[in-house]
Amino acid sequence: MLVNVSYNNKEITRKVDKEVGKPFTLKERFALKGIGSPKLFITESSPGIRDLLLLDNNLDTCNIEMRPKGIIVRFRSLLETFALVIPYYKLTIYKGDFAVYSIFRDHHFIKVRSDTKAIQKYFRKILDYKADNAPTSIEDL
Repeated sequence: MLVNVSYNNKEITRKVDKEVGKPFTLKERFALKGIGSPKLFITESSPGIRDLLLLDNNLDTCNIEMRPKGIIVRFRSLLETFALVIPYYKLTIYKGDFAVYSIFRDHHFIKVRSDTKAIQKYFRKILDYKADNAPTSIEDL
């Protein structure tokens, strides 16, 4: 789900919370040693996201927030903030050649550069959390 999260819209917040869960509590954030990613540089993206990124001439960057049932990839275009909301059961991550991670949800994707150890460690954290907390049957969704 690709949504504009620039404004405080209760309907969008409710949809995002339903999809990936409410944000972690402060205690859970300390236990996970942080839930946010370092700054990620976008190298490639799906047509819908690319069209948004082409609207301005800024460097294409994003960040990822972990949630209990998924992740949120946020990026900016012009003065708007957009979020790609991905529940764990729809999340697919590939590590490609030349230090690039590909993040997929249905027909949306974002490829980011992973040229530092911090970024690689963060993606390992996401994959480990997904493996430990993914639903084991369809009733768990």
